[in-house]
Amino acid sequence: MGGTPNRDCKAHEDLKMRHILLMFLDGVGLGTADSRHNPFASAKLPNLAALFHGRTLVHGTPRFSTDLISFVPTDPLLEVTGYPQSATGQAAIVTGLNVPKMIGKHWGPKPNTEIQRIVCADNLCLRLVSQGHSLRLANAYPPSFFDGIQSGRRSYSVLQLAFATAGISLYTADDLRSGRAFSADLSGHTWRSQLKIRDAPLYSPEEAGRRLANEAKRHSLVLFDYWMSDVVGHRGSIKEAIELVENIDAAVGGIMSEWDMSQGMVIIVSDHGNIEDMSTRHHTLNPVPTLLIGGCHASMASSIHALTDLLSVITKYLSGPSQVRAPRISVPISAYKSRLS
Repeated sequence: MGGTPNRDCKAHEDLKMRHILLMFLDGVGLGTADSRHNPFASAKLPNLAALFHGRTLVHGTPRFSTDLISFVPTDPLLEVTGYPQSATGQAAIVTGLNVPKMIGKHWGPKPNTEIQRIVCADNLCLRLVSQGHSLRLANAYPPSFFDGIQSGRRSYSVLQLAFATAGISLYTADDLRSGRAFSADLSGHTWRSQLKIRDAPLYSPEEAGRRLANEAKRHSLVLFDYWMSDVVGHRGSIKEAIELVENIDAAVGGIMSEWDMSQGMVIIVSDHGNIEDMSTRHHTLNPVPTLLIGGCHASMASSIHALTDLLSVITKYLSGPSQVRAPRISVPISAYKSRLS
């Protein structure tokens, strides 16, 4: 693992550019230690085990900090009854607002008009771009996605919308081929098997993690949306869930092998529980994990209790100067915003 970790944020004040790799795991909560239903209790996770110093990623593991990592069980309920959902959970993350409470319910998977308006008004990406930061959503999207957005047949997820409102280009199939962007499964297999894009590059989880880490070094913030975890939680088997979780672990290992702890932070977050309890096809009421790896992690973690706390942690960490601006979006957000009025 690169660099020497340091909890003291003062050691980072002179950095020319700080980096965050934000790895978003959709539908990952902290479940019981029941290996029959929780893939995190039965999968082989050597990289996470090393980071956790033998602790397990299950319900009941208290918040802790080591020299390298801080772990925070994080509240996705936000004082609203019912099962947390993707749109309101992601909106809480990118706006810092208690969106479920504002609209009176949890909602998802895609944002309704009310959530869209909240996200378009102010969000993490808008704030960071206004400060001159360079941001990227590392996922690649096929031509059918952009056709659907432009025609109105498809709507953005909250994360996509946050980047789009800030004028950040969403990556295309060409970006995937060039190695700048990644498929939703990180490996590229789904693009070949499901989208029939035969020239999509293929990576092992470890190689994908290394490439993702190196891409993140080029920007202030790179977010990767790993939504496959929620899909498997809803539709998959425990065997498929174990395989997916082990792939996440391998990708984390690849990231850590390339990451410079003295100049950046890796943050792993989720919006709601799901895959940690394969005895049900539905979301759960479980807390979600937040992992902060790198300089300043302990002081940043002390401010996190709920999904609404993540925005301030990220903006505070990136308060140092940034020198690179992101290019404009390829799909005009004005066309999308017009449908919100």
